[in-house]
Amino acid sequence: MARKAKADSAEGAANPGRLKQIAQTYKMTRRVDPKVGLVVAGVGIVVFGVLLVLGFLIGHPVYLGILGFVLAFLAMAIIFGRRAERAAFGQMEGQPGAAAAVLDNVGRGWTVTPAVAMNRQQDVVHRAVGKAGIVLVGEGNPNRVRGLLAAEKKRMARIVADAPVHDFVVGDGEGEVPLKKIRTTLLKLPRTLPGAQVTATNDRLRALGDLMSNMPVPKGPMPKGMRMPKGGGGKMR
Repeated sequence: MARKAKADSAEGAANPGRLKQIAQTYKMTRRVDPKVGLVVAGVGIVVFGVLLVLGFLIGHPVYLGILGFVLAFLAMAIIFGRRAERAAFGQMEGQPGAAAAVLDNVGRGWTVTPAVAMNRQQDVVHRAVGKAGIVLVGEGNPNRVRGLLAAEKKRMARIVADAPVHDFVVGDGEGEVPLKKIRTTLLKLPRTLPGAQVTATNDRLRALGDLMSNMPVPKGPMPKGMRMPKGGGGKMR
């Protein structure tokens, strides 16, 4: 009984958390998409209305009314999810580190290391490793980012020559991948590495470190007025 009561209590505490999260998502979406409430409600009413009318026509209004309610709720959830995702990407586009945030939500099986390379113009390259191999995603000025990607691939080739490497530039131009399509692009890549090789590849790349771990940090308090050094035109390594 005590265990059941504890489980019910935990479930009760989780539900308000989910409702609060949904409410926050709705508020965020409405700031970008003011019509989201009307659109979602309209979809639900249309789906339920069509199923209910069909139920009266065939003589089963109760059965199709219940089915219409369930399908209407499902359709509303799908439409709301898509518009919320679109609003979130709209707010992230153009923001530094947006690609890293998307990579962090690709899903299980991927190890993401943000900012493995950067230049003084703040063009940046992020890395993800999974069964599809190594994926480098660059964001910033396309011409400068391609140089960063090429330099990073050359540096990695010394220790992970046996792993496939894919590179993408975030953007809406020719040969670029829009921010909202990064996740689907990664998930469509062919899985060619076994789990053991993914682990070995991660271990080798971890030895290289990333931009922050390789940056020298002086001991003791930073002198007053001292500025962080600027890197060269290439990677800050």
